[in-house]
Amino acid sequence: MSYPDQAPARRPAAVTLAAAVLGLMALAAGAYAVAALLVLGGTVDRLRSAAAGTTAGPDDVDGVVTLLRVTAILSAVLTVLVGLLLVGLAAGLLAGRRGARVATWVVAGLGLLCGCCGLAALVGQRAGPLRTDEQSTAELLGLLGDAYPSWWLPLNGALSVGQVLGYLVVAVLLALPAANGWFGRARPTPPPPPAPVPYGPYPPPQAPPPSR
Repeated sequence: MSYPDQAPARRPAAVTLAAAVLGLMALAAGAYAVAALLVLGGTVDRLRSAAAGTTAGPDDVDGVVTLLRVTAILSAVLTVLVGLLLVGLAAGLLAGRRGARVATWVVAGLGLLCGCCGLAALVGQRAGPLRTDEQSTAELLGLLGDAYPSWWLPLNGALSVGQVLGYLVVAVLLALPAANGWFGRARPTPPPPPAPVPYGPYPPPQAPPPSR
């Protein structure tokens, strides 16, 4: 049986490309989470070595190191969760679910905002250290940027730019007319089941007429 109101089942290239971009961003998020944990140990060692020439005491150094570790672990966990969310959204887009399209737009808007904030934070970190009332803590925070590997901050900047561009591309692709047709296609409604026959395929036997 055919349904004339059903759109063709062929997926538009725009939707496939949007899902591919989300999958690539999810892969990058997982790789970034692993890299953040791998560089954590060396960063802590370099920070402790650099802190020996400051006025910071052991407790101050331990406090900044604890903050650094907690921030790195929470950031890695959040990054993995975002990657899983992107994979789920990509699967929903490929399946043609309208809710996945709307959710992708919402996530893309939040991702654009977070990417811009990340770029602003990196620029501020390179421009000058964070300000604090305690001199020892201020000195440690000033050493934090140099404690990371030389490639770490440029990598974060590149990833923030890629995040902004990736979400922007996905949002535009899902707004194309071809994507509208894919997510707006009618789903076929199965025909109702036939009514059951109470006495089977043959009429019930008739009672014989009364004898006279």
